[in-house]
Amino acid sequence: MAGAAGITLVQPKLRNPLNTTTYGVGEVIKDAIGKGCRHFIIGIGGSATNDGGIGMLQALGAEFLDEGGKQVPFGARGVEKLASINCEHILFELKECDFRIACDVDNPLCGENGCSHIFGPQKGATPRMAEQMDQWMRKYAKLTEEYFQMAGTRQNYDSNYPGCGAAGGLGFAFRAFLRGKLEPGINIVLEEIGIETAIKDADIVITGEGCLDGQTVMGKAPIGIARLAKKYGKPVIAFSGAVTEDAAACNQAGIDAFFPILRQVTTLEAAMSPATAIRNMTAAVEQTFRLLKMSFIYGKEFKMYSVSPLDFSHKQE
Repeated sequence: MAGAAGITLVQPKLRNPLNTTTYGVGEVIKDAIGKGCRHFIIGIGGSATNDGGIGMLQALGAEFLDEGGKQVPFGARGVEKLASINCEHILFELKECDFRIACDVDNPLCGENGCSHIFGPQKGATPRMAEQMDQWMRKYAKLTEEYFQMAGTRQNYDSNYPGCGAAGGLGFAFRAFLRGKLEPGINIVLEEIGIETAIKDADIVITGEGCLDGQTVMGKAPIGIARLAKKYGKPVIAFSGAVTEDAAACNQAGIDAFFPILRQVTTLEAAMSPATAIRNMTAAVEQTFRLLKMSFIYGKEFKMYSVSPLDFSHKQE
C-alpha cells in the first residue's frame, strides 16, 4: 500500500493525515481485479494516511456518506464527517477475492495504542489532532458495527483486533469490509521465500530495520526472524539505522545483540541516502564481525570492566 499512499510520497512539510487518503490503494486493487487477480497479498505499513481505509473502500464502490448523503471528503476529515455507510454498490468481484494482509503491528484501531495516537504524529498530526482523529475512529468503528448488524452480515468488525490500527486503520477496513486476514508480515515473507531452510543451516542470523525500538517486539520483521532462528538455536545480530532506549526489549525477544549503523550526527535525509546507508552498514557489519573473529581466534573469555567518567576508577564486572 505504501506504493500508492506511502509516507515517503509526501514531502515532510506537506504531511497531514487530515488530507491524505488510501483511495489509490483501492484503485490498485480494482485495476488488479480487472486484470484477473483474485488472490491478494498486500503489505500495509509506511502509510501517510489515517483515514481508516475509507478512501480505499470508496475507490472500490462503497459509500461513506455525510449528513447530507454525499460521499465524505478524502483523509481523516472524511472520517470526521462520516454519518452512514452503504456497501450495496461495492465492486461485485470482491466476493470472489481473498486478501492476505501482511501487517507488522498489533495496534488496535482506537485508544492510546491506536493508529491516531501511535502513528499519527509521524504523519504530521499534532497531539490535539491525534486525539480528535481517535474520537472520529471510534465513531467510524461504531457505525461499521451498526451497519453490519443491520445488514445481518457476519463480519469481523471488532476494532480492538490486533492489527486493525495498521496503516492508519487500513487493517480494520480490510478485515471488516473485505474479510481480509491480518497476519504478521514476516510470517508471509518467510513462508513465501522459504528462508527457514537457510536459517537452519546458518551459523549466525542477521536482521534489522530502519529504527529498532520498543515497537519492534510488537510483531515486526526482526522479531519474526529472531524467533525462527531461536527455533534452531542460532545467534541473532541486528543492525539498525537508529536505536532507541526501549529497544532493549528486543534482547528478551530473541535478538542477542543489536547495533546502530550511524557514525556521526546527520540529518534524516542524509542518513537515508542509499549510498550513505550502504557505507554505514558496511562499516558497522565489518567491525562487528571483526570482534566476533577476534573472540574465535583467542578462544577465551574476556573480563569486562566499567570506567566511571568521574573518578576513572576500574571496577570489574
